[in-house]
Amino acid sequence: MKQKLVVMSADGLVKEDVDYMMTLPGYAKYLRHAARAERVRSIYPTITYPCHTTMCTGVFPDRHGVTGNLLFQPGQKNIPWKWFRKYNLCPNDLFRSAKQNGLSTGAVFWPVTGRHPDIDYLIAEYWPQSESETAHHAFADSGSSPEVLDIIDRFAAGVKIRQHPCTDDFMVHCAAELIRRFSPDLLMIHPGNVDGYRHGHGVFNEFVTKGVEETDRYISEIMEAIEDSGHEDSCNFVLTSDHGLIDVKRIVNVNAILKKNGLIRTDSDGKLTDWTAYCQSGGTSAMIYLKHPEDRKLFSSVHSLLMELCSSSDYGIGGVMTHEETEKRYHLDGPFSFVLETDGITAFGDSVSDREMMEYDVTDYRSGHATHGHMPEKGPQPVFIGTGPAFRKDTVIPNARLVDEAPTFAKILGIDLPDADGVPIESLLTEPDNGGK
Repeated sequence: MKQKLVVMSADGLVKEDVDYMMTLPGYAKYLRHAARAERVRSIYPTITYPCHTTMCTGVFPDRHGVTGNLLFQPGQKNIPWKWFRKYNLCPNDLFRSAKQNGLSTGAVFWPVTGRHPDIDYLIAEYWPQSESETAHHAFADSGSSPEVLDIIDRFAAGVKIRQHPCTDDFMVHCAAELIRRFSPDLLMIHPGNVDGYRHGHGVFNEFVTKGVEETDRYISEIMEAIEDSGHEDSCNFVLTSDHGLIDVKRIVNVNAILKKNGLIRTDSDGKLTDWTAYCQSGGTSAMIYLKHPEDRKLFSSVHSLLMELCSSSDYGIGGVMTHEETEKRYHLDGPFSFVLETDGITAFGDSVSDREMMEYDVTDYRSGHATHGHMPEKGPQPVFIGTGPAFRKDTVIPNARLVDEAPTFAKILGIDLPDADGVPIESLLTEPDNGGK
């Protein structure tokens, strides 16, 4: 029997949320007998776009190249995000493999999929780039086809993209309609409400509880659409997440320190004019870039400065790693020279102002009351829950890995990801072959 798969990645959802969700009606009706991993080890850095690229490729960031949400554009404000498929350097992903095997594909707000040539029904994680641009034009620009734009137009009225929960309601309404109209063989969905509430208010609070209740409602809406499509016996549903968050007590602006040490230069208006070393924040981690990384004297002097800062409790740096060290320890590599890791209570800013300490800014995920980016072993952990013909009922394992999710999805669909770093989570899957084609 050919099987279908719907994956919902509820950004920032963690094990403690699922403990409460188990008491809610959607979970009770649809996921009570699901297979699940209580905690999933994410990748480093624990940032949405790197995580979701791993979740659809099965490879670590050193191979797919998505090491953060934002492009590297020193000194710029309103930096573009890595919205588009071209930023994923891995040639194969679930969508491409599915298409090559004759399957239909869909994605709703799945990161780094804009203009993806192998997604039939695409609503990319993207948003209007100006006040005058409409949702219709923004999504058309990021790859939505005319039949998908018809669905977008139906549900987008009055929705301000990137506000919660209206954006999440919009995307789930669209996903449900995609299922009813087209029933793609693979559909991947990414609501961000829980993550947004945590950034705005902290890791555990009444706002997050509300977000968990909204997510339970989304589960019901998607499952009802699957039932309406007539594929409930052949469709698998997965609820998963990308990372946890930790509470932040202060925000340290590393570029202000680099500027004080002559490594960043600005004009009289405070605008960047030149840089020798530059920090790009990832929330509770940060990457330090050198303009001339081949300069070993510069490398050594900047490393010494960072280690000196790390030795003090004043700057929030819990560790300094070279890119060789992050590659060996976390499969993280790229054009950066160093990675700073939080002390557990600090997030990093990257403004080129003179202020070493910054205020909370809940409009920037990196400097809210809680954030992520830290090492994957820290803080509350993401989850994996699956139901349908491919999954064993009432099966619980304590741990899984994010890098193993894409190979698991591929096995369910009967397709291959031959170059994946991960492997299928066999202990959650039925035997002998989990369906496929």
